[in-house]
Amino acid sequence: QVQLVESGGGLVQPGGSLRLSCAASGFTFSRAAMNWYRQAPGKEREFLAGATSAGASTNYADSVKGRFTISRDYAKNTVYLQMNSLKVEDTGVYYCHLPRFGSWGQGTQVIVSS
Repeated sequence: QVQLVESGGGLVQPGGSLRLSCAASGFTFSRAAMNWYRQAPGKEREFLAGATSAGASTNYADSVKGRFTISRDYAKNTVYLQMNSLKVEDTGVYYCHLPRFGSWGQGTQVIVSS
């Protein structure tokens, strides 16, 4: 059974940093591309970052390029999203996504506010 469990969200001031984690289980992590999405209040869920199964290739939404970094730890079956220079508009619920099975985690809330 596929499970994706996000953690690491919280309240942070503008300009601050957070690192989100997504612990994955129930599938072969090393063979699966992984993505991060965000859903801001009143908006649709949007793609933020993706990494191929080997992690050799990553891609980002223009809104987070240069500020967010996706990475993978194959020993821990975990995908991370390092978020720097956070802005108020980065507020939302952040989701881990496994495109192969169309699976989503439960989300973790990030609030950027002074």
